[in-house]
Amino acid sequence: MDKMIQPPLVDTTACLCRVDAGLKTVAGAKKYVAGTKLCLRPDIKHSIHPTRQKPSRGDRSHSQSPLLPGLPDDLAIACLIRVPRLEQRNLRLVCKRWYRLLAGNFFYSLRKTLGIAEEWVYVIKRDKDGKISWHAYDPTYQIWQPLPPVPKEYSEALGFGCAVLSGCHLYLFGGKHPLKGSMRRVVFYSARTNKWHRAPDMLRRRHFFGACVINNCLYVAGGENEGVHRSLRSAEVYDPNKNRWSVISDMSTAMVPFIGVVYDGKWFLKGLGTHRQVLSEVYHPGSDSWYPVYDGMIAGWRNPSACLDGKLYALDCKDGCKLRVYDETSDSWSKHIDSRVHLGNSKALEAAALVPVNGKLCIVRNNMSVSLVDVSRSENTSASSEHLWETISGRGQFKTMMSNIWSSISGRRRLQSHIVHCQVLQA
Repeated sequence: MDKMIQPPLVDTTACLCRVDAGLKTVAGAKKYVAGTKLCLRPDIKHSIHPTRQKPSRGDRSHSQSPLLPGLPDDLAIACLIRVPRLEQRNLRLVCKRWYRLLAGNFFYSLRKTLGIAEEWVYVIKRDKDGKISWHAYDPTYQIWQPLPPVPKEYSEALGFGCAVLSGCHLYLFGGKHPLKGSMRRVVFYSARTNKWHRAPDMLRRRHFFGACVINNCLYVAGGENEGVHRSLRSAEVYDPNKNRWSVISDMSTAMVPFIGVVYDGKWFLKGLGTHRQVLSEVYHPGSDSWYPVYDGMIAGWRNPSACLDGKLYALDCKDGCKLRVYDETSDSWSKHIDSRVHLGNSKALEAAALVPVNGKLCIVRNNMSVSLVDVSRSENTSASSEHLWETISGRGQFKTMMSNIWSSISGRRRLQSHIVHCQVLQA
């Protein structure tokens, strides 16, 4: 595994320090990204900035070949950033200059600014032997992509957290190793470099805890460790800009969360207390305070759930073919968005994740089948909601009636594999 490095800053569109120093006309990059300026980070050597020339040694920056023969580098970059994400892995293999360009923040800042960055769904699964594997799904080309193996600490870990920072870094943290017990370990995968890296360890060992991201900071709370007081009240936050963890206020009571969501800028958690009673709390990051909560949202809240465009959605049936919407005015879960095509109740068909993708809600099931729901159109039509649902082909395509029956029968015996985490990364 790579040595510990500091994750890139949150907003990379304001810095050109990652640009290949050999780009002859990269000083004109400001016309592509409004408001760009030179990076002031002290650990960046001035010589890598595009406005400063490197020491001569034959003036290599002016003698190397262009990115694309016959084109200025600015136009070459304008072409390369439009190549589909599916082919970017091959682009890195062409030459060192292309690799440096695609491994830096500048390339992806342009894609994001121009609105051509693509979102992929990343699914982490556990097989029948307890081993962890993961895959990335391209919803545009409907293809599952292989990924580098997860770090060995997490190949068999239980109860670890998973979250995305800066849109392109997937973090794994905490968890319980079969031999080492509870961990403080933190690693992250970069969708831009397709590699794993180390990050600073958490302050406390914990597993089966709650985690969320607010304002691009990673919060963890509750869970268990292997000490005398197994259930935890403690909470902490990781700021990628400072590259460190800090303590925040303890929860009102110790809890092992089993569901959580960020809604209206607050973090809602629901779980089991020390005496296995059901508890619910909400965290206000502005005041760094926890409060018990008992409103209608908590009463009817089920997992999986997700927020999109300020609205809170939750699945209302086992196969995820019916959605509920929380109405804050009436403090109730009333509206339903039903596909009218239900798949079954087997473990294989059980909906394991609900995540926003490209402005739609994406439902991922244990058999890797995927549905998209265009909830933005649900308010603008009085017709039935079936037309809002879209089935996506790929691994785990929707099955025929006979295969559904077989899946239900086999699901009663033993689930071959199941999804433990699902996240969306942009690049």
